[in-house]
Amino acid sequence: MRRFLAVLLFCCVPLAALAAPAAPVLVLGDSLSAAHGIPIETGWVTLLSKRLDTGEPVARRAVVNASISGETTSGGLARLPALLSTHKPGIVVVELGANDGLRGLPLPDIRKNVASLVKLSRDAGARVVLVGIELPINYGPQYRDGLRAMYRDVAAEFNVPLVPFLLEGVALDPALMQDDGLHPVAAAQPKVLETVWAVLKDVLAAP
Repeated sequence: MRRFLAVLLFCCVPLAALAAPAAPVLVLGDSLSAAHGIPIETGWVTLLSKRLDTGEPVARRAVVNASISGETTSGGLARLPALLSTHKPGIVVVELGANDGLRGLPLPDIRKNVASLVKLSRDAGARVVLVGIELPINYGPQYRDGLRAMYRDVAAEFNVPLVPFLLEGVALDPALMQDDGLHPVAAAQPKVLETVWAVLKDVLAAP
């Protein structure tokens, strides 16, 4: 009888324990997601990883931060196939375009690359969250508005959720920005995470 109970316990209990873990979240970004100028453990992606590691309020997931300072949409596009093959993410957070914009690259080229990033991720079976960025006002309203519209258009074309501006509530507060005026300080990172989380949480909770 005791042996029977032991076998029954072995058969029943591991079902949940052996269930396949949720596929990871891959963050493909630039310096804004690579914790430029601050300790890596204080960056918003690390904070996201800590939140998802608890399994609350959504299923537990690993987070792969594939962000590189200075990354462009073309650089991300070159790296993405290998990242998808290696990590097999369930969700890809695309946070690229700021460096393209700062370099004044043609908007149609940026749009083409961002659309390709979304399509490659979708074709690999991952859901996508697109994260937009705003440029400093000295770039002029036409280019700034065009970049802003580009994110909206790609999100609408592929029907993917959009975080309109990663640094919402942060970029215009000098106390939350580093001296370069482009990167948030460590104290701003929880706020950056909440901006992403407002959109990402629904994607994480979806079956």
